[in-house]
Amino acid sequence: MVKKEIIKIVAENIRIERLRKRFSQEKLAEAADITQNYLSMIEKGTANPSIVVVIKICKALGIDLNTIYPLT
Repeated sequence: MVKKEIIKIVAENIRIERLRKRFSQEKLAEAADITQNYLSMIEKGTANPSIVVVIKICKALGIDLNTIYPLT
């Protein structure tokens, strides 16, 4: 899979899960210890977050990493 496609899938799924949990970007960013601006860029697919940042976001949302990027 191409890198841009992976970033797009991760971005979309983070946004979907954030909205499902009824978190604002500000609330999720604070819980994940990142800036709201960076989270916005991640959700738009313009930032390429490290796996550490993605795990922090998943923990803040209370979800498994496979929810953001299913491997199967």
